[in-house]
Amino acid sequence: MDTLSRLERTVAERRAADPSQSYVASLHAKGLPQIARKLGEEGVEAAVATLSGSHDELVGEAADILFHLVVALQARDIPLAAVLAELDRREGRSGIDEKASRSA
Repeated sequence: MDTLSRLERTVAERRAADPSQSYVASLHAKGLPQIARKLGEEGVEAAVATLSGSHDELVGEAADILFHLVVALQARDIPLAAVLAELDRREGRSGIDEKASRSA
């Protein structure tokens, strides 16, 4: 089992835990707006680290984004496999062509 699959499983297990004992459960208890807010905050922090942070800072922020993305996906009942399938579907296509196909 790869790292992202283990993360997805761990987040699923912790989702049902006591919110006072689990960060994942506390996010879910606060609802989708808080989950979305945290994902956005981590995205901004990663963008800042991209411009002015160290290698390690950007790696840490990237890990935070992946973690919070998995939390958000689970909150919407979307398996990580669906995202990976979409990436597979896009593989080998020009990013410009792919984006144009979405706006058409």
